[in-house]
Amino acid sequence: MTDPLLGGLSAAEFLARHWQKSPLLIRQAIPGWTSPITPDELAGLACEEGVESRLVTRRRGKWAMRHGPFEESDFAKLPAKDWSLLVQGVDLWEPAVAALRDRFRFVPDWRLDDVMVSYAPPGGGVGAHVDQYDVFLLQGLGRRRWRIGGAAEIRPAWLPDQPLKLLADFQPAEEWVLEPGDMLYLPPGWAHDGIAEDDCLTFSIGFRAPSVAELAGRFAAAIGDADGDERRYADPDLAPPENPGEIPDAAIERVRALLAEKLEDRGFLAEWLGSLLTEPKEEREAPPPRKRRPAGALKRAIGSRLAFARAGVGVTLFADGETHATPAGIAADTAMRLCGDGRLAADQAKAAWANPGAAALLDALLAQGAIEPAGKSG
Repeated sequence: MTDPLLGGLSAAEFLARHWQKSPLLIRQAIPGWTSPITPDELAGLACEEGVESRLVTRRRGKWAMRHGPFEESDFAKLPAKDWSLLVQGVDLWEPAVAALRDRFRFVPDWRLDDVMVSYAPPGGGVGAHVDQYDVFLLQGLGRRRWRIGGAAEIRPAWLPDQPLKLLADFQPAEEWVLEPGDMLYLPPGWAHDGIAEDDCLTFSIGFRAPSVAELAGRFAAAIGDADGDERRYADPDLAPPENPGEIPDAAIERVRALLAEKLEDRGFLAEWLGSLLTEPKEEREAPPPRKRRPAGALKRAIGSRLAFARAGVGVTLFADGETHATPAGIAADTAMRLCGDGRLAADQAKAAWANPGAAALLDALLAQGAIEPAGKSG
């Protein structure tokens, strides 16, 4: 089925032709769409503790960047042009922005990162740069001019003495002006520069792309948590060496085999990866204890990350970095439905509460704050 969001392409066609391959300009990806947040509301979010925000300014060719939270007086001091306010994870705070994020579920949930919203007056931008992740740039207010280069080198040259990683040599090949409802998809590594033509809001739907260094570091930490320092290198078959200074192939093979044990342990690998990929972007406070189980429909809480992996006849559910082993049957069906639909209808919730395994899962998720009654605002 074709989708206006993808320029008339089906999800399968978009993924095959463009995903991590080539940019795509989509006029009126969401026809008649208007921004669900105003510039003043975005500035208000940037003043809140716990909200990640940046203020980027350019004056006489020099860039400067400050991190929030900000004060209202900070915005009153800004000039009429040449600056940008960027607020990460707006979908965690604004239900209407979270609903926008849900339009992009043709990519697996665990790949979605967040929705960043940026405001800029005329001339505002963050300079020519590359992102190491896929991003959809949806115009919500005003107009922004995008200049697109080619796929940058793995380690491009950066401008010296700047607070941002800006390309030293940016050669734009194409240029478009996006208006509300227009959207641009960019794969990782494509050089681009967006400059506000007038007061504008741009929504950046970004995707998680952990680096090899990050994965290796986190995996090593997980092994350490699992095994501590009890398991160590051993060589009970050691023989006298010809040269005591040599590291022989046998020693290298012992180390490789020792490390490979965890990589080849599918259960350990799945549990580590599921916990990593569902980690929330911010610390989530557990809700107060409930005196009774809620009646009616249940839904995934705003900002909560859910995913599952199959484990034998059951599944393992991952919720905001926590692991929940779920047996086959109604419990597993409940876990997969929460991941897929993001909610349980009233009759589905009633059936789950009647099953001990599913009820224990719902109790744990409610206590964790990963799900909530569907009638709750937000």
